[in-house]
Amino acid sequence: MVTKTKTEHLVPLSTQAVELLETIHPISGHGEWVFRGGHDPRKPMSEAAINAALKRMGYDTQKDITGHGFRAMARTILHERLNFDPYVIEHQLAHKVPDALGAAYNRTKFIDQRKEMMQRWGDYLTNIAI
Repeated sequence: MVTKTKTEHLVPLSTQAVELLETIHPISGHGEWVFRGGHDPRKPMSEAAINAALKRMGYDTQKDITGHGFRAMARTILHERLNFDPYVIEHQLAHKVPDALGAAYNRTKFIDQRKEMMQRWGDYLTNIAI
């Protein structure tokens, strides 16, 4: 994946996420994006489109939740309830992490920890949905 800052970002997926992607592949698997933009299929779905979908489901995107708010919610739960290290979480969210040694020397990606974290996140979501 390439982030908004045009940097490469590896995103480990839970088994649940892979299963969902395989399920929707016949519908959305023929292009570059899983969730394509409505006006231009060569672009990803925008946050505005996600917020519009939330509004159609009855959420107030000024008071209840926004597309970006799911990231904040996940970050909070991953740290507070699932006890993951904030550095690992921030790497998963593609945030710059302050580093006393300086970014020039730190090549840490926390891949193994992020794989475990994303699987536990998938398990957490599965368990609260039941």
